[in-house]
Amino acid sequence: MKQKKLYRALETVASKKFKDEKELLIEILDRIVDHFEIKITGGRLWKLNVKDECYELMHQTGNVEKINSSFILKLKENPIFEKIAAERTILADETNHYLIEKGIFRYSASGVGEKKKISDKKFYEYMIAVNSEEVNEDLFYSLNVVATLLTSKINDNRLTDSQREIFSDLDEAKELQKSILPDHELEFNGYSLFGITVPAKTMSGDYFDYLDFGSESDRLGIIVGDAASKGMSAAAEAMYISGAIRMGVNFEIKISALLSKLNKIINQIFSDDRFTTLFYGEISNNDKGLFLYGNAGHNPPIFYSKRKNRIKYLATTGPLLGPAPNSKYKTDSINFEVGDILVIFSDGIVEAADTNFDFYEEEKLEKVIRENIDLTPKELTYKILEDVNEFALDGMYNDDKTIVIIKRFS
Repeated sequence: MKQKKLYRALETVASKKFKDEKELLIEILDRIVDHFEIKITGGRLWKLNVKDECYELMHQTGNVEKINSSFILKLKENPIFEKIAAERTILADETNHYLIEKGIFRYSASGVGEKKKISDKKFYEYMIAVNSEEVNEDLFYSLNVVATLLTSKINDNRLTDSQREIFSDLDEAKELQKSILPDHELEFNGYSLFGITVPAKTMSGDYFDYLDFGSESDRLGIIVGDAASKGMSAAAEAMYISGAIRMGVNFEIKISALLSKLNKIINQIFSDDRFTTLFYGEISNNDKGLFLYGNAGHNPPIFYSKRKNRIKYLATTGPLLGPAPNSKYKTDSINFEVGDILVIFSDGIVEAADTNFDFYEEEKLEKVIRENIDLTPKELTYKILEDVNEFALDGMYNDDKTIVIIKRFS
């Protein structure tokens, strides 16, 4: 969740017009060093010099002693660059004596842009590196998000006008995507479900699906995901992931293992400017209402307990899918009682903005749920959409919106 909010915040900055890629990269680096929640003490931007087989210093910022502007990092002397090319982002101890003298002891670095071939090996054309008081997993995944955003913006800016026209008019593809989405309503073993996706553009990067499987249809899988960006590329990623999960659940019964394998596939198949968040849960015929789930960086769904009159958020059990191939995922669970409701949603709901750029946010969503707990999932879904649309009428930000609601009725 923190990573997705970081992406949204920096996306607003990156959407401005810049005279060139260097200005864009510098602006984003300065922003994360000055305003990032983790206390970053310094940041550096490097550019690959293919001819001289080295990284040259483009920009440096932060509260650290400055490096000589002519300083370079030779590829042959730094095998860590091959690891960055393979894994995108790394955490490492500094080994260069000159940089250690400048106060850089431990850092995180991530590749940005395309990969260029040098002597049968590939290296990112840019590299962003930061050192912090807290060089940990949180910084690792956050820098992954920054690198993904920058790569996406660089690729988008390199599109020709003719390519943009191709992406802008895809009615046939839209109909294909609609045909793949499941029926909105479903009843399963004492549960009632309703789901809907409302695209912001012609096609949606949001997706949901129901997977009825098991030897006697004793389990139902529910998928809600959100591919980064919008339009055709996000829609293609969404359709691919939905299909991959459909195939994967037939071979993998553990949710954590399924997410790990899916993460590796997305990392291998899609370009470096793509990632997706995903919530996957399973209803069974368990009398105690057991619901197993994994949350890969998606907005925490809201679980309302009718008996306790209490709301619980189903927190993430692992990072978003795509940027880091070796990410780890866990499985968690809740128990449905009769009357309990689970609302799974994409960030287009809570990040819908009004004319003052104030977000709808979870508090308003909670209020609608509490005031309408006796409605059916379908009725509650349309209540939420109505409230969101009324709030964000003529608003400043519009994203794909997806809601899936599960309610136990017996």
